[in-house]
Amino acid sequence: MTRTTLLAAGALLLVTAAALGLVWRAGGRDASAAGRLAPMTSGRGLTLQFSDKPMAVPAMSLVDLDGQPVSIAAAHGKVVLLNFWATWCGPCREEIPELVALQKHYADTLLVVGLSIDTRPPAEVKAFAQQFSLNYPVAIASDELQRDFGGISAVPSTFVVNPSGQIVQRHVGMLNPAITEHEVRALAGLPTEATVETVKDTGQVLLTNAAYATDIPGLELEKLTPAQREAVLKRLNTEHCTCGCDLTLAQCRINDPTCDVSLPAAKKVVEEVCAAMP
Repeated sequence: MTRTTLLAAGALLLVTAAALGLVWRAGGRDASAAGRLAPMTSGRGLTLQFSDKPMAVPAMSLVDLDGQPVSIAAAHGKVVLLNFWATWCGPCREEIPELVALQKHYADTLLVVGLSIDTRPPAEVKAFAQQFSLNYPVAIASDELQRDFGGISAVPSTFVVNPSGQIVQRHVGMLNPAITEHEVRALAGLPTEATVETVKDTGQVLLTNAAYATDIPGLELEKLTPAQREAVLKRLNTEHCTCGCDLTLAQCRINDPTCDVSLPAAKKVVEEVCAAMP
């Protein structure tokens, strides 16, 4: 083999190796990107339910624990989890690592916002957030903000917001990590094996939609005439419960069927309507 031929062969090998190296590096990047968006949990057998009456997120003016503004509008195009919590809440502490993991894994498609209902100084909430390595913004939720979300009667409470900025689900209590992850995936347009359903929302998903309810826990409205039923539902959706929840009677019955204040009040409404409209 001549020297010229050897040089040509060597150059070809170098070019081939370089090309393979570029392909390998590009493949590595692609695999890494795909890995970040691969599900952390299986969606097989899960059923996701989203409201058929999505609600716009209430207007919020938030600042994080460092005094920096937190803009939900700036997250347009991302899925948002609005997580109401408190430092003293045991279940809140348990689900924080799951939220941290979700925020890290879906950094490009998800924004978690922690809304603390703590009354302790913000500095103590900040110390807690640092201790638990929260990687998402945390703000203090004012009483007014809590009212705007229909009243936060229990924590944790998490509102799921689609990329268009509409609330499509509410979870009261600890999140199921698999369901939450696949809600994020479904809303972000990522593949999921979970079944996705749009359900008729009469307040069980979003309390604001309680006005659409035709059945109220604890009441036998089917025994009423159509006119009586309409009058009862109108009053239940305008008169407020006095248990301290700041909800309408209908909302309180749907949100907490065990409430021993709203039930007698709601039954009294039925009695008064029936007496006025025999």
